[in-house]
Amino acid sequence: MANEQSKLYFASDFHLGAPDAKSSLEREKRIVRWLEMASKDAAEIYLVGDIFDFWFEYKHAVPKGFIRLQGKLAELSDSGIKIHFFIGNHDMWMFDYFPKELGVQMHREPIQFTFGNKKFFVGHGDGLGPGDYGYKFIKKVFASKVCQWLFARLHPNFGIAVANFWSRKSRKVNGNSDEIFLGEAYEWLAIYAKEILQKEHFDYFIFGHRHLPMEIQLNEKSTYINIGDWIRHNTYAVFDGEELKMEVWEG
Repeated sequence: MANEQSKLYFASDFHLGAPDAKSSLEREKRIVRWLEMASKDAAEIYLVGDIFDFWFEYKHAVPKGFIRLQGKLAELSDSGIKIHFFIGNHDMWMFDYFPKELGVQMHREPIQFTFGNKKFFVGHGDGLGPGDYGYKFIKKVFASKVCQWLFARLHPNFGIAVANFWSRKSRKVNGNSDEIFLGEAYEWLAIYAKEILQKEHFDYFIFGHRHLPMEIQLNEKSTYINIGDWIRHNTYAVFDGEELKMEVWEG
């Protein structure tokens, strides 16, 4: 198996649960088929945040649904494929259920690693780069132990319903702003990557969050990749040991 499993797969922003149960279930089944395809030659799979539109783990309860995805991740993890699961801004209240139950590795911050002869910098992307100070403040509040403790006091039926309501409301307010290309000079994750490059070289910066598939050449040797979302684009990235490519899943 080790000789055959040689690729890295990256996908993000599934937003399971949104905008309604029917379309979410169809998307979940599509994602499971993609994972099955990737498992044939994947050494590692990186799920780069906002996998769920909302998630909160109570001590003895987790949100209802999404069992097909959980089962597939457990199956792939049990088979020896390393699964990396990044915390996004929509599912930041994930704790230890996935590592303990499914065997995935959780990441709350961007990670750096080398695979083959290429260096990677991978993270969801929320709160990085210039601006967006309002969100950065809110993220600190939501990440606080006090806030988490207070929310956990709500009954799951009420707490999850309230959170889903605010998530849908936020989506209506923001509209499709996440899918508008700002221009290479103004894409804030590209700006962030260029700042990192002043101190250390990376071949690939891979982020989600923007919902917009894009590839920006930062310099002769470094590339910023945003892997898009699965509500509209069904895009992912795959690294074969030498080159990273963006693909669209049609399966």
